[in-house]
Order: sequence, then C-alpha cells, then structure tokens
Amino acid sequence: MAAQPSEINEEACYVALTHEHLQAQEVIDRVRSPQAGAIVLFAGTTRDNFAGKPVKELQYSAYAPLALKTMLSISKDIVARHGLKSIAMVHRLGTVPIGEESILIAVSAPHREAAWRAGEEALEACKKRVEVWKREEFEGEGGIWRANRDGQIGEKIDSTT
Repeated sequence: MAAQPSEINEEACYVALTHEHLQAQEVIDRVRSPQAGAIVLFAGTTRDNFAGKPVKELQYSAYAPLALKTMLSISKDIVARHGLKSIAMVHRLGTVPIGEESILIAVSAPHREAAWRAGEEALEACKKRVEVWKREEFEGEGGIWRANRDGQIGEKIDSTT
C-alpha cells in the first residue's frame, strides 16, 4: 500500500501534516520572496489550562487526505483574495506538550496589511474547516474531544478505555 502524502506544494501554497516538532524558521523560509515586503507568522501553542483546569497535553488526529486538500483549498483562496506571494500552513498531529506549537501559518505579501489580514483569515478558516480533531488531556482526569476551535464545548471521555 502506498504511503499517503503528508504535504502538498502547489501554486505558491505549501500545506503539511506532521508528527514532528514544528520549525518556525523553516515555515518562514518557505514563504520568503524578494517581492514580499512583509511576512507574518502565526504560531499556535499548547497552553497549560482551559477554563481554569490544568491541561496536561493536547492530542491531534486528522483524516490526512481530506485535511490536506482542505488546507490547500483554503490557502489558494487566501493567496488569490489577498494578492499574497506565498502561504505555508503546517499542522502537527499526535501529542503536543505544553508550550509547543501545534500549528504554524506563514504568509508573505508585498505589503503588511494584506499579510496581517490573510494570516488571521487563514487561521480561522483552518480551525473552522480542516479535518483535524483535538483531544485535550487534563491533569488528574480524563480527556475531552473538542472541535478544533476556541472555546467550543467538548465531550468528556473515559481515558481508561
């Protein structure tokens, strides 16, 4: 059986899913261009609490073939609408400990305003549409599956099964 792709690089858009630590400089370098006057990087990290409860770690899973296609579709749309030079979107899968990055999104544009707006839109579209799921593990109790969106209510699961 052939391995499923973990990245797509097409039309000024780079998207990837990985179980490895994310490297901000590598993502920035993917969008670097002599025509760009601005590069914006967003790094989403695992925080140590949610609603006052201590978080142990996050665990991400994905349906990779569809997630990559969705990430590419979002990226192409953002490039076209904001006149970007390039975009890179990399999401980490598996266990992401406190303080480590789970997603990096970098955009480059001729001017900063387009870069700022595009970066935020890319993040929000990714969180809303990409087929990545998050399990939040709490200290001293089980985990909760959450939509990959800020503040969405999750469902408690029994971590012993």
